[in-house]
Amino acid sequence: MIVGTLGFDLLLGDVHSLKEKRSVVRPIVAELRRKFSVSAAEVGDQDLHRRAEIGVAMVSGDAGHLKEVLDRCERLVAARPEVELLAVRRRFHGDDD
Repeated sequence: MIVGTLGFDLLLGDVHSLKEKRSVVRPIVAELRRKFSVSAAEVGDQDLHRRAEIGVAMVSGDAGHLKEVLDRCERLVAARPEVELLAVRRRFHGDDD
């Protein structure tokens, strides 16, 4: 069993309130969940209206499949025009950990 996680640090574009922030972040989280069957949530910077941190996690028995899905998740977030991807943190945890 291998667990893979991604942490996205995002800068949001023309956002001036927490309500506008939710209208940008929620669709990204929903699309990640729907397209890739991963666990995804806003996990940090919740009190800042122009920054967001989204976390993604997935469990798999195949490291190659896990890497492929996480790569696709990263490409999806990076391609969103309303956000700027500042940093991505990727970790893998195996049975040895």
